[in-house]
Amino acid sequence: MRTSREIYEKYNIMLALQLHQLRVAAVGKFICENFEQPINKNDVILACLFHDMGNIIKFDLSVFPEFLEPEGREYWQGVKDEYVKKYGTDHHVANTAIAREIGLPQAAVACIEGIGFRKTVFVVEHPSFERKICQYADLRVGPHGVLSMEERIQEGRKRYIERQDMAADVAAPQQEFDAVLHTARRLEKQIFTNANIQPGDITDKAIASLIEELQNYSVA
Repeated sequence: MRTSREIYEKYNIMLALQLHQLRVAAVGKFICENFEQPINKNDVILACLFHDMGNIIKFDLSVFPEFLEPEGREYWQGVKDEYVKKYGTDHHVANTAIAREIGLPQAAVACIEGIGFRKTVFVVEHPSFERKICQYADLRVGPHGVLSMEERIQEGRKRYIERQDMAADVAAPQQEFDAVLHTARRLEKQIFTNANIQPGDITDKAIASLIEELQNYSVA
């Protein structure tokens, strides 16, 4: 048996990314424990714990410089270069490849493949509540903690636009994020129609103890 902490160390995951994945897993676990339909909680937790393992590939290391401490930017640039060399330039491909390397169940890997803003439309139409909960959990966690779903999507849009050339047309991204938000509201309704909690019950305080617990979550 390995723990999530040991796997993060093996893959040299920066602390901020570890914490993001732990927060998402804690949100997923919290929903599962208050869900009124049959659910595979283990698949949800595993998918959320390891859904962004290759995300350093897409990181702009000039953003959130505090996340690079204490090792510093040069160190993390080296880690990023090694990830690109091993997995390529597509972080989605890297995330799936690492999930399989870790030996996650195929159902958990499928949940990881369904996580992402642009995949919300697909997930909302899919019958799997495991996939829905994983996607929703990721839509509730920003770089510094739990957000409302709408705050998270707007935060993601803001970072997307800031990464683009200022001369670029941002109308299309605005329309795309508006479509994601509309679909995400459907997703939220699907989940909480079947839960005995409400979106507002998911807070940093509510998941704090779960984060500590999930640091030592056992992975077969």
